[in-house]
Amino acid sequence: MFQWSKKVVKSVTFNPGVADESLLALVESYLEQQPDKTFSDLCKEALWQSLCVPESVKPGLKTAATESVEQKIDELQRQVADLEGRFFAKESHRLEAMERQILQLTQQMAHLAIMVTERPVVYHSPPPVPAPDTVNPTTPAVEPVEPPAEVDPVIRRLSQYLDDF
Repeated sequence: MFQWSKKVVKSVTFNPGVADESLLALVESYLEQQPDKTFSDLCKEALWQSLCVPESVKPGLKTAATESVEQKIDELQRQVADLEGRFFAKESHRLEAMERQILQLTQQMAHLAIMVTERPVVYHSPPPVPAPDTVNPTTPAVEPVEPPAEVDPVIRRLSQYLDDF
């Protein structure tokens, strides 16, 4: 018996004629409708049918387990794509909110800069606090008496000399 190598490549030739060209057109349209199949798969199916091999002997191109695994993989890919879409939409929304806040802060800073340059800044200093009088340890402490609300300016100037006596 003739032994083939593990992978045998055979070629199919389509001649320029009406029959071969129409067959080639049919093959191309069939393969366009079923992108998961190859020309090799199509040739093998045709050979199985033309040689009248029973269905029980034919090797399945795809078993039910393979199809189940592929369906699960497709479902997981859809779920991952959906999750990525939701994640990117959420992050995009957060990024847009941050950009709006930055724009708003920039506008507020510009407004404050304009206000500062237009108006001179006036610092109000608190009224001077009089320094407390030093207490002489030999003299008794005298509580200061508050002057009446309306005091003559001359009396106010003379009152400091009275405090020294």
